[in-house]
Amino acid sequence: MNVDDAIAALGRDDIKAIGMAAYHKVDRPYLGVPNPDIDVHVKAWRAELSFEDRLQLARDLWATNIHEGMVAGAKLLSQARIKPDDSEVWNIITSWVPTFDAWAVADHACIAGQKRLVADPSRLNEVEAWTTSDDKWTKRAALVMTLPWAKQNHPKPDEEAARVRILGWAATYVDDHDWFIQKSVAWWLRDLSKHDEPRTRAFLEEFGDRMKPFARKEAASKLPTAPA
Repeated sequence: MNVDDAIAALGRDDIKAIGMAAYHKVDRPYLGVPNPDIDVHVKAWRAELSFEDRLQLARDLWATNIHEGMVAGAKLLSQARIKPDDSEVWNIITSWVPTFDAWAVADHACIAGQKRLVADPSRLNEVEAWTTSDDKWTKRAALVMTLPWAKQNHPKPDEEAARVRILGWAATYVDDHDWFIQKSVAWWLRDLSKHDEPRTRAFLEEFGDRMKPFARKEAASKLPTAPA
């Protein structure tokens, strides 16, 4: 399947496309196709296409700059188990990171990246370099892509070490008052609070007064008794 056929298969709803463009506020084409409909097509393409053809279609869909095409491209690579799990899938996802310009497409790509990081945690070394990027979307991706480490109930020693490491990254973000950066810290801590209350509280006690009020409030929102 070529990319033109894939875009045509997704369809179009002009009225919804106008609404989506207004909602996302990023200047790119929109088809007005909801995520559940994209999921149906992606599932079919996974079943029909070879591994190499699927990778190429994912690349081509992202390159269209069409919102739904980019989402579909990311979803094509969002699998916990990909065999062979070599560097090619990871390299595609990381090649997209510098092109992030909106939360929705970035989040779908980060979900795909999460699964490849869990499959090979040594890739955290590459992600760590993003934390000092001047680009807010790249910087944000480091926390969004590592969310699985915030959600572990009983982390093994190496997972615990990774959690501490990522919290160290988050600590360097608290003085960056960009809304999306603050939101990424809040998101990580909110998810962590459901699995590791002591570390969440310790972070907020040390760094909370340097966070934006909205971020501090969201970070503490799932704690049994939210600190002031």
